[in-house]
Amino acid sequence: MNYIATLRDQLQDMGNGLVEALPSFAIALIIMFVTWIVARFAVKISDAIVGRTEIRASLKNLIDTLVRLGIWLVGLFIAAVVVIPSLTPASLLAGLGIGAVAIGFAFQDIFENFLAGVLIMLREKMRIGDIIECEGITGKVEHITLRETHVRKLSGELTVVPNSILFKNPVEIFTDEDQRRHEVVVGVSYDTNLDHAADVIRRAVEDVEDVLASKGVDIFAQEFNSSSVDFLVRWWSGSTPRSGWESKDKVVRAVKAALDDAGIEIPFPYVTHTFKETVPVSQLGDSGKPTP
Repeated sequence: MNYIATLRDQLQDMGNGLVEALPSFAIALIIMFVTWIVARFAVKISDAIVGRTEIRASLKNLIDTLVRLGIWLVGLFIAAVVVIPSLTPASLLAGLGIGAVAIGFAFQDIFENFLAGVLIMLREKMRIGDIIECEGITGKVEHITLRETHVRKLSGELTVVPNSILFKNPVEIFTDEDQRRHEVVVGVSYDTNLDHAADVIRRAVEDVEDVLASKGVDIFAQEFNSSSVDFLVRWWSGSTPRSGWESKDKVVRAVKAALDDAGIEIPFPYVTHTFKETVPVSQLGDSGKPTP
């Protein structure tokens, strides 16, 4: 019976303590609500200030996140002090120091992606809108957060990539510059005058509208192939994948037309059959019967 009475007294004390703490919880909730309002207005003010500069969109997102995070940390600390009056900055830091090790091991991947996201936003390369390729993923960067990056594939699908992958692996940025070099292989027959063929190909490529002829057109005799001598044709055009596809389409069409007009053959593969034994050859006579 003494145990039951003791348990009843403890429950009663806990209930009384909860009732006494209700005003503190109410004040803490009000503080959290005010913190939410202040954070929203602070982000808008930050956007208004940063919007006047030419800062990158990814860095702008980082500033907004840091402003929001700083205000919420202050609001949470004030609310915690209201609920727990004995809480001090020193005791809070001590508690965070003890729990940081356990939290770090438990959420290692999350913190890794978080730090990678901060570093990605700080570096100048890989802006929002760039076309990138990393670990077999090719697409347009649509959004960068502190944990992940949204990459829209060229076929339309959205890929959510952890920031640690983009930070630890090589990233190829196709649109870092407005132009980049494209190439195609053109084969001509072995009886062709190579200097004449190269001149015909060069003039055809330089006349294509999308080709930046001012940056030069390269025509290299590359190799002796099975049925042709191959030229490597290189030119400069727009850096986006679509610009590359469009310019290659026009270049291939122009080169084919120019070679046809010049009477230069683009050969098909030739196949030579060799027989170990003599093969009898016969022809059909007027009667339709084979004659030797």
